Amino acid sequence: MQLTYSSISNIFSIYRLISLPYLFFLYSCASHPVINPHLPEKGKAKKGYAVSVENIVPYLWYRIGMSDNSELGFRVGLPIYGSGIDYSRLLYKKKNKWDMLNLAWSLNPNYNLDATYYKFKTKKTETDFLKSRWIGFRMMSIQKGLTGGTSNRFGFLFGLQPSPRWGVEFGYFHDPSSLPITEIFNSKWDPLSDSDYDRFSKKPIKDESSGLPSEFSRMTGLSFSVFFDLDAPKKKK
Repeated sequence: MQLTYSSISNIFSIYRLISLPYLFFLYSCASHPVINPHLPEKGKAKKGYAVSVENIVPYLWYRIGMSDNSELGFRVGLPIYGSGIDYSRLLYKKKNKWDMLNLAWSLNPNYNLDATYYKFKTKKTETDFLKSRWIGFRMMSIQKGLTGGTSNRFGFLFGLQPSPRWGVEFGYFHDPSSLPITEIFNSKWDPLSDSDYDRFSKKPIKDESSGLPSEFSRMTGLSFSVFFDLDAPKKKK
């Protein structure tokens, strides 16, 4: 598993499509769980909070090891956006690498179901902390979004935890029925000018009543979060 410069730069190219002022109105689109960057341990609990472009108001997360192979996670948004539950199951392990399947349900106006296949890799530092990085393939389904439609998405995510106190994850999940994959990086693409007019014009990209991105918006496929571990050891002075 290796994060290359080109793969990371392509992801950030997507985020450059959004101006900074608009970024702060992306809450309530969809949300995703905070994953444990390390192997589960039976009875071991971890808790913290996270901020993301999906939920501007921070949300709390809590994870508990059900066994050495599985883990249950909970999220509580403020007031409810970003709340959800998820379950992780270890599928494969070899030395400092392992694969894991995560199933999640999230509560928000575009409430979504996720199934994510993760590949993790760790590296021990001089302080004995295991730095972690991961890549994941996610299938995401919004059964009934803001405009009453269904959106099924797929895509990749990347994450890393360089410190025991915090980590970051970002990704993009595409809905081919609402946007041609060749137009992902084209912020000026207009469905009315596309030759396949009927196919895309019936997929509104925002909810007229609230002004929020709909289940069909490319913004709903964007994911970027920074999470903080409240159980991390205090930094020695």
